[in-house]
Amino acid sequence: MMSDLESDRVERTESIDKTDKFGEAICAFVNDLPNNRLPGYLLIGVKKDGTVSGLEVTEKLLETLGAFRSDGNILPIPAINVFKISLEGGDVAIVEVLPADMPPVRYKQKVKIRVGPRRGDASEQEERILSEKRISHVRHFDGRPCQGSSITDLALGQFDAYRRNAVDTEIVANNHRSIEEQLSGLRFLDPKNGSPTNAGVLLFGKDPLYYMPGAYVQYLVFPGTSSTDVPTGKTIAGDLSSVLQTLEYIIGSHVVGRPMKESVLRERMAYNVPEFTIRELLMNALMHRDYQSNVPVRFYWFSDRVEIISPGGLFGLVRKDNFGRASDYRNPILAEAMNVLGYVNRYGYGVQRAQALLKENGSEPAVFNFDEPGSVSVIIPLRVV
Repeated sequence: MMSDLESDRVERTESIDKTDKFGEAICAFVNDLPNNRLPGYLLIGVKKDGTVSGLEVTEKLLETLGAFRSDGNILPIPAINVFKISLEGGDVAIVEVLPADMPPVRYKQKVKIRVGPRRGDASEQEERILSEKRISHVRHFDGRPCQGSSITDLALGQFDAYRRNAVDTEIVANNHRSIEEQLSGLRFLDPKNGSPTNAGVLLFGKDPLYYMPGAYVQYLVFPGTSSTDVPTGKTIAGDLSSVLQTLEYIIGSHVVGRPMKESVLRERMAYNVPEFTIRELLMNALMHRDYQSNVPVRFYWFSDRVEIISPGGLFGLVRKDNFGRASDYRNPILAEAMNVLGYVNRYGYGVQRAQALLKENGSEPAVFNFDEPGSVSVIIPLRVV
């Protein structure tokens, strides 16, 4: 690959500081416009003539390259492998990029493609080709067509607001595509039969519960520590954006804090629970839940703890022994949308950060339970302040 010409599967570079170039190359390989169905390779530390440049590949460089998987700039999340090969005269850092099952994929809101040695932005026709190519690969529930639905089931005004966050403003300004093509390009409409995808209905549906009866949150507040106490609460339902906004308000209304003395001259705020911890674990429950289940996400607030129970067990590569470190996505389109909407900033680190904030607050750690078939639950202790 080093000595051959650059192609639609190989890109070489000497530079190690042009991170946008790396991100664009990875995105282009993920989209696999030529439909090779084979990995693409970004070779760093190789000159145009195919010889090594004398680069020393450091752990920091490999970490920078690996971060492209989870930093939220490439959506949906790419599958990549990063490693180093040492040759006579220098090292080569290699990013192996697997083609996506669900194109088009965007880097910083732009669809990047590669045709031969050329890398650039996809045209409307090329985006359309990628959208049509997706249909034969879709396996995830949120990417499948929502049976019996039509575009009239969607609140298109909400989609327009979303699109302006998800797609580069220059592309939006020059857009000449129909609303159906725009929805399809973001994986919210199945172009083969014209039906919204399940993700489209969940995000922009006028009545998502009509098609997915379990797509709501059961929110209950208990006055004591027992579930036998008489609770107050409500059902939180509707399009996912509205549900997320409501939950943010509820979380904020429960979190209380006061200054705690650390020393004679120093105080710090302590909270009954860090707001980010509840927010992150609840958003995870909505992002990773099984929407084919008729069971809601249960969000219970007790006097001494918070319980969140999500339908659907651990998914894909995530197991009990690697939970919090490994990541996989039952609903990759919803995961992308929650990033666009600002509810997820970086993938794969939420649980670790949530636990770290509990420790920093002087709280006990959250306890996860995977033993109940078909669900994942977490108990977050409340601190007395």
